Amino acid sequence: MNELREAMLRNTLVFETLGEPQKERRFKLKTLKKWGFDLVLGKKNGQEAYFMAKEGKSKGDVYESEGESYEVQEILSELPKNSEIFAHIEMIEGRAYLCVDLEKEGQRSEILRLPAGEILLAFLHKHKFAHIINALRNIGSAASLVKHHGEEGKPLPFEELPPVPRRFLREAKKVEKEMGFGRVALAYFGENKEGKARFWMEWMVPTIALFDEHIAQKIDKTLAEFA
Repeated sequence: MNELREAMLRNTLVFETLGEPQKERRFKLKTLKKWGFDLVLGKKNGQEAYFMAKEGKSKGDVYESEGESYEVQEILSELPKNSEIFAHIEMIEGRAYLCVDLEKEGQRSEILRLPAGEILLAFLHKHKFAHIINALRNIGSAASLVKHHGEEGKPLPFEELPPVPRRFLREAKKVEKEMGFGRVALAYFGENKEGKARFWMEWMVPTIALFDEHIAQKIDKTLAEFA
């Protein structure tokens, strides 16, 4: 290991909110619409069922998806009585899937299962969370957000950080506390001759939290500190 790598290893700042990445989160019906889906009552493979359909479907539509047949009978404007929606991330052969369940009177039924990245990117683009899109590197139960700029050097200790990286770390820790999990690593090398910040940053956040517009907005705003 060369001298620069050793300096990075010794001096990169790491702040952790320990615990398991949140895999399940409760969502409101309006959130499904923000993902680009409607909650439908209809028939799945000939059996009456609730399911999620991409926006644009109408009553009476019949279609196939992922080898299953669907018939739209009613597009719901509110959740069925005594029901809630939960979503979680499931890993299948190294790929993250967003799985959505409708819980009604204690019984759960799956209403959506699609690759999480497909839905997440569409959601982030729709709401113009450009800083998350640019930083997103991979997703599992946790998502990896990475930003870097300029040549590497010896990272500054916390007490020597200027206002911008201090503000980033402060806001990141607040968001992590709200999510219940997070790990942010920052190596800040100072500024180059043009006065631009030189840094390397990696932030791990629960993938399911990125589907929450409130949380995603906070993460995007925090990443903007290093725009």
